[in-house]
Amino acid sequence: FVVEQPGRVLVLDRRTPAESKATVFLDIRPEVRMKHNEEGLLSMAFSPNVETDATFYLYYTASSPRRAVLSRFKIAADGTADPESEEVLLEVAQPFGNHNGGTVLVGPDGMLYLAVGDGGAANDPMGHGQNLGTLLATVLRIDPSGKEGDRAYKIPADNPFVASEEAKPEIWAYGMRNPWRFTFRPGTNELWVGDNGDENWEMVHRVTRGTNHGWSRFEGSRI
Repeated sequence: FVVEQPGRVLVLDRRTPAESKATVFLDIRPEVRMKHNEEGLLSMAFSPNVETDATFYLYYTASSPRRAVLSRFKIAADGTADPESEEVLLEVAQPFGNHNGGTVLVGPDGMLYLAVGDGGAANDPMGHGQNLGTLLATVLRIDPSGKEGDRAYKIPADNPFVASEEAKPEIWAYGMRNPWRFTFRPGTNELWVGDNGDENWEMVHRVTRGTNHGWSRFEGSRI
């Protein structure tokens, strides 16, 4: 599955690469905003039980208003995605056109993890990095298995800030600048995040429950 930033997902058969021709799995280009080079369709993740739960998740930027969108889609009987099945799980307002983050993954615990940038511009002008009252500049962790109140998902009871009135309960870790890619390390299930630096340092974070990774007070090891 090849995710194209303008808004398409293509399928290629790697078993016969010389003979394979790309087919369109999903095309949501009319819905995707890509006016800046860090916007667009940024990530895709399948349900871990996709054989029985034929769904997948997309993370993309949209317009009017400018925002980041996390959605769930269904796979039709013919094996292609059903664009009409979109269920928006979460939206995050984006004040600027860069630093959108970029990865959604289902973790080894079955929870859905999403990396969101600090909202853009330069030097975190709105102070999102150290503000637990916003979803920006974070790694989020939600339970997509059901709804809770006015949310299209549930908040895991063991999220670190669920008891804080000042914090968003979806936050798993914060202090990120533009966490573009992350992965769970095989064998240990450690969460490692690649975070784009500003001028001096690129950052790789080992993320655990509730950790603060410093931005914008720190860039890497530099104050």
